[in-house]
Amino acid sequence: MLKFIFWSLLAVNAALFAYGRGYLGHFSGNEHEPERLLNQLNASKLAIISADQANKAAASTAAAVNDAKPAPAPVQACVEIASFVLADARRFEAQLATLDLGDRQSRHNLPGTEVSSYIVYIPSQGNKEGADKKAGELRALGVTNYFIISDNSPLRWGISLGVFKTDNAAQNQLAALMKQGVRTARVAPRMSGSKLLAFQFREVDADLKAKLEKIRAGFPNAEVHNCK
Repeated sequence: MLKFIFWSLLAVNAALFAYGRGYLGHFSGNEHEPERLLNQLNASKLAIISADQANKAAASTAAAVNDAKPAPAPVQACVEIASFVLADARRFEAQLATLDLGDRQSRHNLPGTEVSSYIVYIPSQGNKEGADKKAGELRALGVTNYFIISDNSPLRWGISLGVFKTDNAAQNQLAALMKQGVRTARVAPRMSGSKLLAFQFREVDADLKAKLEKIRAGFPNAEVHNCK
């Protein structure tokens, strides 16, 4: 009886040893552990590369990913649609309301063909910050009769220094300003407004451009061109 127990325990221990070493495989498969590890490693297929080769491989992969990304559609800074008589402008504007463009949309009268007055001005400073800075310089020179132009005209963010009925009066004002140290002012004629209207749109991407064109198609006489 003792011999039977001894040999039974010995057999169990041997079986546990063989299982622990992987010689009996695994409950989830029939592989022996050493063979499974060998198959996972595939040591014969591994290769050691230099740091330069690794960097080149990474750069090549990154370039391939970047090339796969579609290029962003171009965005136009300003698009103008003109020329509308008042009735058509109202219909066009009503259809634009569905786009909810906010301050990206503006309307203005197109210039006429006759000179109505002359303006003494400093050209556009590019943005509000630039205009405010220039206004500060004018104040430092003692110039107080001015205002910053903030509409959507070509003089946007410029500074008006006076509007006069005649060119002679405007030139006299310019000469007086130069004596105060103002060096960048100039005179330009102002054209009378016409009865035609135009709409300007800013930050126009491909999607918005397509929507605008769809609306414009209902107005055969309207023209589309870029603006500043």
